[in-house]
Amino acid sequence: MAEALDTHGEAFKNGTVTLLARVVGGDADPITIADVDSIEYSIYLLDDQNPDDRTAVDGHADASLTVADVLFNSLQTDSLWTVDATGYNFRHTPEVAAYPAFAVAGRRYLVEYRIAPTLGQVIIVRFRINVT
Repeated sequence: MAEALDTHGEAFKNGTVTLLARVVGGDADPITIADVDSIEYSIYLLDDQNPDDRTAVDGHADASLTVADVLFNSLQTDSLWTVDATGYNFRHTPEVAAYPAFAVAGRRYLVEYRIAPTLGQVIIVRFRINVT
């Protein structure tokens, strides 16, 4: 069984981030566009004193994404990916022009994606972002 791990990163106050991941299905193969019905994401401001407390960020709560805009059918190995030589198949940059995503410096945020495959269980991908 694979471990459930958050990916950690940093952002500037009122900035954005490009979030990359290699997402696999229950068969351990990278998922493709045809494997996915829908993708939604939420960004939460976290409470460092209470790990169960999180506040959804306006404009970034249960937001739907177009699957083909954020998922690739083949693994990408461009200069954005520095984790390994295998690559990523998921890339998203939250839009922050209308609704800032990371508005409080010195705090942590959780970006959570819920990927609904055509078959099988929902896949959750999470990023913890420290804001400076």
